[in-house]
Amino acid sequence: MPQALHHLKETASQTAGPYVHIGLAPGAAGFDIYRNELGHDIAGPDAAGERIRIEGVVFDGTGAPVKDVLIETWQADANGIHAHPGDPRSSEVAPGFRGWGRVICDFDTGLWGFDTIKPGSVSGQAGKPMAPHISLWIVARGINIGLSTRLYFSDEAAANASDPVLGLIEQVHRRQTLIASRGERDGKPLYRFDIRLQGDGETVFLDI
Repeated sequence: MPQALHHLKETASQTAGPYVHIGLAPGAAGFDIYRNELGHDIAGPDAAGERIRIEGVVFDGTGAPVKDVLIETWQADANGIHAHPGDPRSSEVAPGFRGWGRVICDFDTGLWGFDTIKPGSVSGQAGKPMAPHISLWIVARGINIGLSTRLYFSDEAAANASDPVLGLIEQVHRRQTLIASRGERDGKPLYRFDIRLQGDGETVFLDI
């Protein structure tokens, strides 16, 4: 006689917190427990490439800054190589390059930011090149499942025009929600990338 199967019920999803910063970004929460923080300098001090800074604010549907956001970021190095075993060229990655980090926003202003190097183009499906980009994962109270998106660069117009992921966005004007605007501060390139969770100008999020 077949044995009855007792399936466990799926655990209900929950929002992040209230200790998300202590567990995931302890230094920002005032806890000195890690030798190295995982954010702020995503690339590492010795990686070759153009040094840039990225800043932005996450806005809710009313246009107010979300002030308990945590963002994970990952990217390729300047030659388009990821520091990950899944990349067949990972042994050639720039010395000291990590390409992954975790940042939180300022509790007063909602501004988040990190320093890195500008990534190179990477190969997508069937070897088709993708425009330089940085992948972002966003979590905060009120977000049951982390939101994934991408940051592209405004000064890579030609590469952006042929990027296979941007090309999947049927509403052409919405592709602009994934483009960071280039500026400058103290002689250093600064890209501004605001994220809007809902409403006018809602950022495109990816189902991955």
